[in-house]
Amino acid sequence: MKTSTFKILFRQVIGKRKNDQASIYARVTVNGERTEFSLNRLYPIKDWDGKMSRAKGRTAHARTLNDELDNAYADITASYKELCKEGKFITAQVVKARYLGTDNNQETLFSLVGYHKNKMEGVLTNGTLKNYKTTTKYLKAFLTTKLKTKDVYLEQMSYSFIVNFEQYLRNKENNLSKQPLTNNGIMKHIERLNKLMNLAVKLEWISKNPFLHYDVKFNKYDRPFLSAIELQQLENIELQKEKHIYVRNVFVFGCYTGLSYIDIRLLTKESIVYGIDGKKWISFYRQKSTEPVKVPLLDKALNILKTYKEYDNSNRLLPVCSNQKMNIYIKEVAKLCKIKKNLSCHVAVILLQLR
Repeated sequence: MKTSTFKILFRQVIGKRKNDQASIYARVTVNGERTEFSLNRLYPIKDWDGKMSRAKGRTAHARTLNDELDNAYADITASYKELCKEGKFITAQVVKARYLGTDNNQETLFSLVGYHKNKMEGVLTNGTLKNYKTTTKYLKAFLTTKLKTKDVYLEQMSYSFIVNFEQYLRNKENNLSKQPLTNNGIMKHIERLNKLMNLAVKLEWISKNPFLHYDVKFNKYDRPFLSAIELQQLENIELQKEKHIYVRNVFVFGCYTGLSYIDIRLLTKESIVYGIDGKKWISFYRQKSTEPVKVPLLDKALNILKTYKEYDNSNRLLPVCSNQKMNIYIKEVAKLCKIKKNLSCHVAVILLQLR
């Protein structure tokens, strides 16, 4: 990472005096930010040249100290150059840590991302892991573009980092897809970063979460829902395209079962069981929460299943396409029905709750 300023200054701190001697400190400044640390060296106050930042005179004592300061200057500079070569996000504290050799155990943001990925495979759903992967891409782009670095130490994560990352996401020019990020989409990325920071605290990689004073603000929306008449229109319309037919049927199935898109997609023949009433039920574990769910199969939902009894010669119950295509096609069907509502896979669930 290239920085605009890098300075080293040696000074004597009179407040740390012992009799007629005081400690020598090194001050490192990077881009206006500075830090100091002791060189564990005492020197007579009267023999120190504050303007030159060196010992006065040419005595053996003075030459020894000045040689030590020259070596320290060279080593601190070398530490700075190493960090530049490694592409680190450089601050005065980072240079200090490298010089003192205390940065070896510092974990970075992307080492945390890698740890989370390895531990969560098989625990989180593929969809959730995919979302974390997208957030990681935005973080990498943010670091490369704005901070000119490939990674940051977790100890460098701050409230300002989060605010700057949020502003980066709000800039439409930084979108990684054609679809601009909404406020709630941005907050989802911020929320995932917050969860990663909570994990870092639990692992004792950092002492506190930088999100402590940050508020994640989601916009609340009233989702549309279908009336009984509109549902009837949807069920009875004669559709010409096969993609419209199967998407309509899957959507209606959701209306009469209250199941989410992902749960419908994962239904298999083993999901159908007989209840104590002697009728068919759907029994499965919910994808996101892994909670057991049992839903009675109403006649209309059962008839839709019969339509796809031999679907694709597979174990799947219904021909469910991707969530994106489902939402596109159901909007096209709604337009054919002259339903002026923004339908999506979520609408079906709300309908069941309101009937």
